[in-house]
Amino acid sequence: MRYVYLIFILGVVGTLSILGPRGSKSTKPPLEVFPDMDRMPKYHPQAESAFFADGRTDRLPVAGTVARGEYLEDNYLGTGKNGEAFGNGFPITVNNEAMARGEDRYNIYCVVCHGGAGDGDSITKQYGMLTVANLTDQRLVDYTDGQLYDVVKNGKGLMFGLADRLSVEDRWNVVLYVRALQRAANGTANDLTPAKREELGL
Repeated sequence: MRYVYLIFILGVVGTLSILGPRGSKSTKPPLEVFPDMDRMPKYHPQAESAFFADGRTDRLPVAGTVARGEYLEDNYLGTGKNGEAFGNGFPITVNNEAMARGEDRYNIYCVVCHGGAGDGDSITKQYGMLTVANLTDQRLVDYTDGQLYDVVKNGKGLMFGLADRLSVEDRWNVVLYVRALQRAANGTANDLTPAKREELGL
């Protein structure tokens, strides 16, 4: 019977020695049975490195690297350029849905600075930001579609680019809507169809 007591006592002592300190604080390093590579050698962001000649751990992307999901076979679709020059025309389907989507994105990202009519008469102008571009100005009307796309994507002057906020197609949708604003601001009766002019008595 005493062996039973001895085994019981040893079991209790063993259990307490393993589980007893659980939840308590200690300055001693924990006993690790399986470290799971917790302390494997690695580089930390923006740390120094003796391995690379420039002493940096952060490496620049390999030349020509394209981020996942960013590759486009149609160069004009993604850049607004044909070769080195900005082009004209829309590489997306131009329809009422595209126009409505462009208006929606414009009202979210552009109207606060350029105004609802694109003339720069906006809330930011009322608060003293006087350098907002008038999108209906002839200078911007003369921009090619590719140039406008580039501005939407990469920004210009004080305007930040929207590449990280708008998809490629939505950037073109915004350009399409800007063209509609320009046409509305600068259009004449000659832009109407003969039937529409007759209807309006022009």
